[in-house]
Amino acid sequence: MTKINFSLIAFIYLSLSSQAQSNKTEQYILDLSKRKFEWTVSKNIDSLRAVLDERVIYVHSNGWAQTKQEVLDDFINDKLAYQNIVVSEASVRLYDNTAIVNGKGKFSGLVNKTPFTLDLLYTEVYILKGKRWLLASRHANRLP
Repeated sequence: MTKINFSLIAFIYLSLSSQAQSNKTEQYILDLSKRKFEWTVSKNIDSLRAVLDERVIYVHSNGWAQTKQEVLDDFINDKLAYQNIVVSEASVRLYDNTAIVNGKGKFSGLVNKTPFTLDLLYTEVYILKGKRWLLASRHANRLP
């Protein structure tokens, strides 16, 4: 009977510990995604460069797809300048070394000096490389 009780207690402890770690990682990813948007608006190129995986693909709501260097170059050259990003919803799902963020928000800025404001749904896929979470894919769709 004692072995069963100990096993049950150990199982419950490990389950709660695992859930607490999962919640902590989920919050970290949501915070990282939020900081990435802040860096996008403030054009913090060094921080953006550090959070983007070398093989990241950005798919914009108009179907425009970009590599890491193309995204950074467009920010540096003012081809794309976000002025405000307000996320109204965001959630994350964890799968081993992958985190998927689904969100909704209002994005405004300039493309080739032409203003835009878009309500978007977006998906971001983060991967754990070593001890760092990196953005590997981003896809946005316009809301009707």
